[in-house]
Amino acid sequence: MVLAGLLALAAPARADTTEILALGDSLTQGYGLPAAEGFVPQLQAWLDARGHDVRIVNGGVSGDTTRGGLARVDWSLTPDIDAMIVTLGGNDILRGLDPADTRHNLRGILEAGRAKGVEMLVIGIAAASNYGSDYKTAFDAIHPELAEEAGALYEPGFFAALREEGDDAGAALRYMQADGIHPNAEGVARIVDRIGPRVEDLIRRAGAADAPEG
Repeated sequence: MVLAGLLALAAPARADTTEILALGDSLTQGYGLPAAEGFVPQLQAWLDARGHDVRIVNGGVSGDTTRGGLARVDWSLTPDIDAMIVTLGGNDILRGLDPADTRHNLRGILEAGRAKGVEMLVIGIAAASNYGSDYKTAFDAIHPELAEEAGALYEPGFFAALREEGDDAGAALRYMQADGIHPNAEGVARIVDRIGPRVEDLIRRAGAADAPEG
């Protein structure tokens, strides 16, 4: 069953298939998980189960920052790509990079997407308070503000689905791997359930953009 699923993911897409680039870091790449349990395969399965003719291209690179994403976005957006999901910034936080640099890089990524004519979904990620409230305030504003600026869809918080209402902050750890940074397979499933409807919105936008004018 797993082999069949992987072969299906690797199969060439039909001409009318919506192709979506998932540009991200280890959270997108599926760090620490079997191939079929990472974010992209689980999202692909979620969309397949709902009848979408779509292929998600895994553009996740472990350890990548927004600067790395900016460096590779142009060649990652091949002519067959119709839409892009951007999930970058977590490693900027881990390295304590200047929010101004993160903003510059993410803006460049979204400008590249607009230049290529692809629809976009930006997934936010919140900074911890390690670097102080000013850093957190500056960083947390980046993704929603730039998504609005670029006319992109926005999903607030990659990990939002792991923080159940009424739970304390530590409750989400049961959905994390031992490193406390990357979600386990159950955590990914919850994340996909939360983000999936926004990806469906992205698919509809991409379809509308490709539709011939009447």
